Amino acid sequence: MELDSGSLLLSIIFSGFGMFLFMYGKKAGRMPHLIAGMAMMTCPYFITNLIAMTLVCIVLGVAPFFIHE
Repeated sequence: MELDSGSLLLSIIFSGFGMFLFMYGKKAGRMPHLIAGMAMMTCPYFITNLIAMTLVCIVLGVAPFFIHE
């Protein structure tokens, strides 16, 4: 993983939003939000390209709101 300022800042922002989704999913009992939160917290470790990381995290952040249980 590269440690330039852009990737570090984006990984902190996306991981923070992923933690919010995870906690919301756990408290509300919503599995899509829980899974998306876990995925958003871990995807910055595996995706080093800034554009790809941004696109994947945006899709992961929006998808649970369109998936109905």
